[in-house]
Amino acid sequence: MIEVHHLNESRSRRITWLLEELGLDYTVHAYQRDPETRFAPPELEKIHPLGKAPVIRDGDEVIFESGAIVEYLVRKYGNGRFAPALDSRDYNRYVQLLHYAEGSAMLPLLLKLYTGRLGEAAAPLQPRIAGEMQKHLGFLNEALAGRDYFVGQELTGADIQLSFVAQLAVRFCGDDAYPNLTAFAKRIEGRAAYLRAVERSGA
Repeated sequence: MIEVHHLNESRSRRITWLLEELGLDYTVHAYQRDPETRFAPPELEKIHPLGKAPVIRDGDEVIFESGAIVEYLVRKYGNGRFAPALDSRDYNRYVQLLHYAEGSAMLPLLLKLYTGRLGEAAAPLQPRIAGEMQKHLGFLNEALAGRDYFVGQELTGADIQLSFVAQLAVRFCGDDAYPNLTAFAKRIEGRAAYLRAVERSGA
């Protein structure tokens, strides 16, 4: 059975959601952040030395980094679902967006989150952060114009990876700033598998 090492207020939700979409059995090992430092507890380092989440264990395999986990699960258990065919026109778009989620899109959002705790000390950075957020969120909003999902007509691993970006966009910018991202966030949050993942391992 697959183990998911899940940290509160982290991007682990994407993995439990994908496992529910795949219909796989899994167990959740939940960890809580230190309320003052916001760091993960040292126990998480027993599964991987970086002490980050999500991490999965599947038999002898220990996989970290959410993008790598999504790719692994889709490749091993997807049976042709959740990724375009390797020789299709959509495959390059899929791979780019899958890695774009963490490689580029998350950086301005994380800067917004972290600098928000600094108050006035972060004021000089805010225009640049706001500009980068607008650039990336505008790009993703346009990528969803006239479509329900980022690649093809069905949910893929790229959508699962980008879900956290869309949810943060709504959280930081409100429902009206990027309407396609807002609609996407609501669409995925209404999926039965997503609701099961929330019920099983918390909001």
